[in-house]
Amino acid sequence: MAGKANGSKDELIQGLQEDLAREYKAIIQYVIYSQKLTRAQYMDIAAELEKHAHEELDHALQISKQLDYFDAYPTHEPKPVQTSEDNEDMLWFDLDAEDETVRNYRQRIRQAEGLGEYALAEVLRKIIAQEQDHQIDLATALGVPPDPDKRGPRPQRQSAG
Repeated sequence: MAGKANGSKDELIQGLQEDLAREYKAIIQYVIYSQKLTRAQYMDIAAELEKHAHEELDHALQISKQLDYFDAYPTHEPKPVQTSEDNEDMLWFDLDAEDETVRNYRQRIRQAEGLGEYALAEVLRKIIAQEQDHQIDLATALGVPPDPDKRGPRPQRQSAG
C-alpha cells in the first residue's frame, strides 16, 4: 500500500499542476529580473538569470508532457509573480522560490515512486539538479549559504536614508 501512504494519482496530478504554475512564475520573474537588475555587481547574475529563464521553460515543458501522459490538461495560470525595483529583493524572491520548488519536487518524487511512476521520478530528479544549481547561483550572488537549512532567516537590511 505504498501508493496509499504517498497519495493518489489525483494528488500527484494536482501537485504537478502546482509545480507547473511555479515554473511559469519563475520564467516571468527571471525574464523581468534579468533585465531590471542594475549596478555592475549584479551583471554576472543578470546573465545567469537569462539562462535560468530558458531552463525553467524547459522544466515547464517537461512537466506539461507528464501531465499529458496522465491525460490532464496543463494549467495556464502562474503562481503570483513578485516584483521589486530593489536588486537584493529580486534575488531573494527568486531564491525563496527556488527553495520552495526544490521542496515540492522532492515531495513529488516521493509521490511518483509511491505510485510506481519511476520514469516521472527520474524526470523530476533531473529538474531538481538544475533547480539546485539556481539556488547556488542566487545564494552566491547574495553571499549566503545555498542550503536553506544552513541559511537561517533572511537577513534584515538597513534602509538607506
